[in-house]
Amino acid sequence: MNDDWKKDRFGAIERNENPMVLTRMKSGYAVIGDTQFLPGYCVLLAYPKVGSLEDLSMEAKTDFLRDMSMLGEAIQSVCNPRRMNYSIYGNSDEFLHAHVFPRYVWEPEERKPYPVWQYPREMWVMPAVQYCDEKNLPLRQQITKTLTALMTKNQTVE
Repeated sequence: MNDDWKKDRFGAIERNENPMVLTRMKSGYAVIGDTQFLPGYCVLLAYPKVGSLEDLSMEAKTDFLRDMSMLGEAIQSVCNPRRMNYSIYGNSDEFLHAHVFPRYVWEPEERKPYPVWQYPREMWVMPAVQYCDEKNLPLRQQITKTLTALMTKNQTVE
């Protein structure tokens, strides 16, 4: 897979060239994470693109946070982790996005009490854990199917 789309993820979405998109949600796009060392890791990208949660109206904030929780619910249902972690930062990528991380019982004990960002850098970039259809497509399809069903049930399909 050519990675040129990573230079402009939003432009790639608009051109229908971002291969990581799971589905369009009311507040943006659910995408599967580039790395899958915690299987099921996804991100919600606010769309249209804004700088932060504070840039949204109260209704749009509610939509974004509801979509983030539905994405987490879909991951929970498919992956059965011990818990879900949600994080919104924007320190390095200055646009609103929420990371949705499943956390598992099989993670090393010394990692369990801490945010995923404290995993060593190599965990994020190792080729073996980068998303690829060969390994991750069935998981991706299950999350998409479950998320789509949740959106329909909650009548939040865009």
